[in-house]
Amino acid sequence: MKIMVSACLLGENCKYSGGSNRNQKVIDYVSGHEVFPVCPEVMGGLSIPRPPAEIVGGKVINNQGVSVDGEFRRGAQAALEIAVREGINLAILQSRSPSCGVHEIYDGTFSGKRIPGQGVFARLLTEHGFAVMDAEDLK
Repeated sequence: MKIMVSACLLGENCKYSGGSNRNQKVIDYVSGHEVFPVCPEVMGGLSIPRPPAEIVGGKVINNQGVSVDGEFRRGAQAALEIAVREGINLAILQSRSPSCGVHEIYDGTFSGKRIPGQGVFARLLTEHGFAVMDAEDLK
């Protein structure tokens, strides 16, 4: 199976803070499969580290009030192109991320409050018919 994975889940230090969200359950799950790590935020041109960002009124804004929507959308499109080209079967994505959140995202107030919704990349994958899974869905 071909599985696209948020690179931070595999231990890549691409998270906004400069760290990772290494997830052993994800690593174990994808073992033996063809894995395509992606970080749409970095692929869109954002630095590591970078200010945290959330979706506010449909646009991605960082906590300094600067729009990073273009970078998020460019990166999501670049990662989608890999998914299409490689014919991935599944994407396992980082929970609550403004790029990769599958079931919920933060509400745009930078207060930690969660709301139902999808990140930019998760939504794009879903709209193009790809199966997406939140990393926290692996039990």
